[in-house]
Amino acid sequence: MTLIMVTHEMRFAREVGDKLAFMHHGKVHEIGDPKALFAAPQTEELSNFIGSVNL
Repeated sequence: MTLIMVTHEMRFAREVGDKLAFMHHGKVHEIGDPKALFAAPQTEELSNFIGSVNL
């Protein structure tokens, strides 16, 4: 089953998501495995967002 969920709760997204999409100002910046996205963000926007939330 496919489910699309919108959340700012990064811990929840990382724990339950098989694949995440990071959006910034209405555009998808990165899509991938949660562990890979959190370990090595490819965009400055995702890196800044991860650094600004309490994981």
